[in-house]
Amino acid sequence: MTAPVASGRVLATLNSDGSRRWIRPKPSYGAHWRQRRAVAYALIALYLGIPHLRLNGMPLMLLDLPRREFTLFGTTFLPTDTLLLMLLGVSILLFIFLLTALFGRVWCGWGCPQTVWMEFVFRPLERLLEGGWAGSRQLDAQGNHFHVGRIIKYALYAVLAAVLANTFIAYFVGTAQLAHWMRQSPYDHPTPFVVMAVTTLLVFLDFTWFREQTCLVACPYGRWQSVLLDKSSLIVAYDPTRGEPRGKPKDATANAHTGDCVDCNACVLTCPTGIDIRDGLQMECIHCTQCADACNTVMTRLDRPTGLVRYTSREILTGQARHIVRPRTIIYPLAFLLFFGAFLYALTHRPTADVTLLGEVGETPFTRNADGTVTDQLRVKIANRSGRPHQYTVTISGDPGVKVIAPELPLTVINGQNATISLFLISSASLFTHGERLITVVVDDGEHLRFERTWRLVGPSEREHAREKEKTS
Repeated sequence: MTAPVASGRVLATLNSDGSRRWIRPKPSYGAHWRQRRAVAYALIALYLGIPHLRLNGMPLMLLDLPRREFTLFGTTFLPTDTLLLMLLGVSILLFIFLLTALFGRVWCGWGCPQTVWMEFVFRPLERLLEGGWAGSRQLDAQGNHFHVGRIIKYALYAVLAAVLANTFIAYFVGTAQLAHWMRQSPYDHPTPFVVMAVTTLLVFLDFTWFREQTCLVACPYGRWQSVLLDKSSLIVAYDPTRGEPRGKPKDATANAHTGDCVDCNACVLTCPTGIDIRDGLQMECIHCTQCADACNTVMTRLDRPTGLVRYTSREILTGQARHIVRPRTIIYPLAFLLFFGAFLYALTHRPTADVTLLGEVGETPFTRNADGTVTDQLRVKIANRSGRPHQYTVTISGDPGVKVIAPELPLTVINGQNATISLFLISSASLFTHGERLITVVVDDGEHLRFERTWRLVGPSEREHAREKEKTS
């Protein structure tokens, strides 16, 4: 049985019989492409270099999930920084909304890693090894998947996938830990090795098989554009007023009755998602400007004005003036300034250290001593945010009835690290009322930090103390 033939337009990545249509875009080396190439190579260098860069003695970016610590631009965020991370996340989201309202899908076409690596690393390698754009299409037509060029291509793709995967993992474990693992046998660190292998496989499949389908199916950005874009947003679009009706430039008489579009399909052949930009704004369009470069080349060759496909807006295409100032371009910046300002204020006014008080570990909340005193254990956890190592002292304020025994005071904590110290608090059993007493714990670094917190000690009740006193007497 044969599959039924679809009538009408089908997906750009599907043939009419439902089989996969492999898209091999023809490169268009225009002004936009040269600008995108410069941005792409800068972003590639940034991605590969960030894990190796240091600021204030700390990684420029380290997302340490096991320890739940995020280091961004030399600043470490701890699990207690929920408010800070929330403000930062909302600020980034609002900034993306503002960029989209002003410049459309500029992220997809110029900054998305999928686009950057696909169009400026993987596809150029493919064309180099398979005999150019025409060679790749010929291999597809022949169904030749074992061509020597393709085998070498897949081998190089595997190497690149491993590099990308290991760099990705370095963002979460750091370059030092990654280098340590790479010098060891996988049997010594099976879990990280499996994570690396799975990540490498996913990257390899992404750039060899899924390709543009990652943008069309997996990424939600294209579906968001219906609410993120408006008629004034900048988009890559075809000008139908100037281009229609289409016709071949056979002679001057024919040209007088046709638009500037000569129906050469150069914009379709160069599109990395396989769409026809002349059909209007589409979800599949990632605004990469390949079609604009292709069309400008044709217009220049025909001695016609460029810009038939260009950056514009739907308002301009309908003959209206573009409105830069509109509700969303006012609300988004104000909201961004509000949340990002709150983030900066909270960041600059947070304490130089986070102090957490923890109770005793064990079944009994306190210990009775032979001399009638009571011992409570208090654990003090200090996370240093000051930017340099500090020594911290822990004291009990205004209560001479408590004796403090600590194995290590003052406590030295390295910048960006945390340490925990156990204190043994000894006090008379007669000082407890209804089985408890309140004390004030003070943590001081001698410079900027003075942390004071009321803490409840647990001890015997008056009845228990009297009963114990009778036994000893």
